[in-house]
Amino acid sequence: MTTLQIDEARALDHLMDLLAIEGLSGREGKVAAAVREKLLAAGCEPSWIGHDDANERIPGDYEVGNLIVDLPGTRPGPRRLFMGHMDTVPLCRGAVPVRRNGRIEAEGDTALGGDNRTSIGALVTMVETLLAQDTPRPPITVLMTVGEEVGLWGARTVELDRLGNPEMGFNIDSGAPQVVIIGATGADRWQVDIHGKSSHAGVHPEHGISAALIASRAVADVAAQGYFGKIELPAGSGTSNIGRMAGGEASNQVTDHVFVSGESRSHDKAFLAQITAAYRDAFERAARSVTSSDGNCGSVDFRAETDYDAFEMPRDSPPIQLAAEQVRAVLGMEAEYLVANGGLDANYLNAKGLPTVTLGAGQHNPHTVDEYVDVQEYLDGCRTIAAIAAA
Repeated sequence: MTTLQIDEARALDHLMDLLAIEGLSGREGKVAAAVREKLLAAGCEPSWIGHDDANERIPGDYEVGNLIVDLPGTRPGPRRLFMGHMDTVPLCRGAVPVRRNGRIEAEGDTALGGDNRTSIGALVTMVETLLAQDTPRPPITVLMTVGEEVGLWGARTVELDRLGNPEMGFNIDSGAPQVVIIGATGADRWQVDIHGKSSHAGVHPEHGISAALIASRAVADVAAQGYFGKIELPAGSGTSNIGRMAGGEASNQVTDHVFVSGESRSHDKAFLAQITAAYRDAFERAARSVTSSDGNCGSVDFRAETDYDAFEMPRDSPPIQLAAEQVRAVLGMEAEYLVANGGLDANYLNAKGLPTVTLGAGQHNPHTVDEYVDVQEYLDGCRTIAAIAAA
């Protein structure tokens, strides 16, 4: 077997171009336009490239839907899906990519956006390589999703019919290219409105019911039980976090409303529900414990929903076997298998019945100002993905 030869300089140019384009969740339009231009230059027919209507079905204001490329096959075989997400987190706003010592980093105090522009650069390189070398290939669908960072929305809403009903999927959203991610955690997102009673904090604080005190007691209760942050309990393991807490208007007013939002995660669906229930119970207990001088207590409105379900694929799944074969052939090493603690677009593709593994193309330390792309890993990822497409 001959390994496909990628144009390394062009692959890196694609990545540097894409890293320089701002495209937060909901604002992926400029990224999609740049990708379309690159794909047309690579030889794609305009009719192969389109968007679905995910932007009309996702809550909020989205510029575009998922970008979908239908690459016709030149030999028989089941359709394969290759995918990655176009959006980046707000910390990437204004990122300026620079190359230093085998890495691509952000100039200044921003994240880089390697999560997940490495995938978009690698997918463009894959298509360009297949077309430039006229490589025999089965039908291929390329999916570039929107809204991944805020709830996997593009993958959540995409329809398999629109993707041509592929039989296996390969999601690019990780670091080392030899690591094959075969599973990922599940997550709940929850919100709670805490209702107290306002009163003058200096004249008659006892007439009020402090929503801030309720929130404080609830968080302390959850932490004391071991359900905050990293969770290791006899009943199971997971994580949880409070992401936002807001309320109050003035220091001389007993706070009558506080809003809190957070998440729970676990690989065990039953224990995930237990984590979320611990938060619900703690807020309800705390509300009952804070009373005014006339004996009334606070109240809470706790709302939770499953963001995505955990999954773990069997090792004999065809996409796992194919990925492992090409890691061995292209990189000369054995694949390493991982079940991830973060949610992935692959969570929803697997939930829809499409077995999808996740591979890496060099991104590291995502969502931090220390984020970087390992150049060699990115190029190795490009090679591996192209090889999987043609294998």
